[in-house]
Amino acid sequence: MGYDLLETAADGQGQSPWTWVFLGVIIAAIIALLVWSFISNRKRRKNMEETINAIKPGNKVKTIGGIIGEVVEVNEEEGTFVLRTGDEYGNCSFMKFDKQAIYQTDAKPEPAAAQESTAEEQAPAEETKEEAPAEEAKEEAKEEVPAEEEKGEEK
Repeated sequence: MGYDLLETAADGQGQSPWTWVFLGVIIAAIIALLVWSFISNRKRRKNMEETINAIKPGNKVKTIGGIIGEVVEVNEEEGTFVLRTGDEYGNCSFMKFDKQAIYQTDAKPEPAAAQESTAEEQAPAEETKEEAPAEEAKEEAKEEVPAEEEKGEEK
């Protein structure tokens, strides 16, 4: 019986259509995993680039070498930053690193939508600066009225 199975498989007559379906599903799954991996790597790389570009003086940084410190200066042209490390007794040293040496940081990149909205909010805020003194005077007048009423009630 086992000999018959080997013989029919060798002839190619024993293949069922399910074999091709199974191979098709496996190939489709492999392609889907490769595409998903490519997209997630691109997203991760983009997030890391945004985080690196958000580094400012005062941020805490851990480098790929394990050095932890505070950013003192950032040079965008060279793509470097100066890191201050040391202890609580005032012993510190300054080291210059390439931005690509950042492993972890507390810097948070601003979302693109938030950057656009802050730009839009700044323009109307400039227009309302002229109106602000008049509004403040109205608010002060409103605050004074209740204070006078309270004095009248106490008498």
